[in-house]
Amino acid sequence: MLQSLIDVILPVFLVVAAGYIATQKGFFSPAQIDGLMKFTQGFAIPCLLFRAMANLDLSSSFDPALLISFYTGAAVCFCIGLTGARLIFKRDWEDCVAIGFCCLFSNSVLLGLPITERAFGPENLTGNYAIIAFHSPFCYGLGITAMEVVRNRGAGGFKTVSSVLTAMFKNVLILGIALGFVFNLAGLSIPGAVDAALQLLIRAALPTALFALGGVLVQYRPEGDLRTIGFVCVTALMVHPSIVWLMGGTLGVKQDLFRSGVLNAAMAPGFNAYIFANMYGRAKRVAASSVLIATAASVLTIWFWLLVLS
Repeated sequence: MLQSLIDVILPVFLVVAAGYIATQKGFFSPAQIDGLMKFTQGFAIPCLLFRAMANLDLSSSFDPALLISFYTGAAVCFCIGLTGARLIFKRDWEDCVAIGFCCLFSNSVLLGLPITERAFGPENLTGNYAIIAFHSPFCYGLGITAMEVVRNRGAGGFKTVSSVLTAMFKNVLILGIALGFVFNLAGLSIPGAVDAALQLLIRAALPTALFALGGVLVQYRPEGDLRTIGFVCVTALMVHPSIVWLMGGTLGVKQDLFRSGVLNAAMAPGFNAYIFANMYGRAKRVAASSVLIATAASVLTIWFWLLVLS
């Protein structure tokens, strides 16, 4: 299966590496990389998700067993990260929530989509889109709720609910998903010219996002507690997909959805992990370093999971 490493994984990470090197060498400034990321995260990828959700066959894609497997694994990893940070590394509760979020939030869009597509073909992305539909609402909902609870030590229930809803409905990825659902459930079709324009944007979305991801990673330095970072990487890259593999097999998830679930769970923490830590000013060094190191390590761990799934 060495060929799978060469054919499936390396092209994706070579684009990331190209962005990293180009930015490190000064061909792109941080401001230019921020512009590329703003284009992809704020416009192109929401368009991709909108079109995918508008055209998704809801009856075949939203398999409860897939979603239960994936999100049970995510929630368990959040709890592992939070309790491990508290009991093993003696961090305060706010840091623990941020570290738990790093273990929770896999990079299902920038890495999960292109790697699954290259491994199994674009016709096998149904499970990916089902997972992505709930990913940001679930992860941010869990993370923000836990953070608000520990910050207020259980007080301010209305403030907690308000913070969760405000954060989620400011997220353009969630808005793109929600609008796609509206089109799908209402039986609306995207006009031909609009759909053609969306497809042009979508073609640029993932490669540009991968390149920009490499540029963003230049800003991250492997600093902080290396033991904590290693703990996050093992939890995110190995524990989460192991739980999905065990639960998905037990619940009889269909093969194409099962592969999507395991591969998405095996992705490194997305830079949303750093955004969350930065939003609260907690465990920022651990979050940034975990994104960088786990992304590099996932070249090999994803290969391992492709071997398991073959």
